[in-house]
Amino acid sequence: MAFNEKLSDRIREALAVRNDIEEKYMFGGVCYMVDGKMCIGVVGDELMCRIGPDAYEQALEKDGCREMIFTGKPMKGYVFVAENGYRSKSEFDHWLGLCLAFNKLAKASKKK
Repeated sequence: MAFNEKLSDRIREALAVRNDIEEKYMFGGVCYMVDGKMCIGVVGDELMCRIGPDAYEQALEKDGCREMIFTGKPMKGYVFVAENGYRSKSEFDHWLGLCLAFNKLAKASKKK
C-alpha cells in the first residue's frame, strides 16, 4: 500500500485530541474512522473526504477537489482532494472540518 505517510501523520495529529479514532487500511490507503464511521483518509497523495451529499456540489468547485469514483461510479458525498487543495493549514482544516461535521450526521455501516 503506497500512500502519503506525511499526510496521514498530519491527519493523525489533528485527530489526536479525540478518543474515538480507528485507522483502517482500505481503498489502497488508510482511512480514519471517527465514532465507528468513515471520516477522512489518504489514497496515494490525495485526501479522501466523506463530506456528505449536502456539501458535495460546492466542494467540487474548490481547487484540487474531484469526485471519488469507485468501481466505476461516483460516490456522492465523498471527494478526493489533491495536494494543491490541502497544502495550507487553513485548506487542510477546511476539509477536516467538513468531514467531522458530516461524521456527526452519518450512519455507521452495519457490522458483519
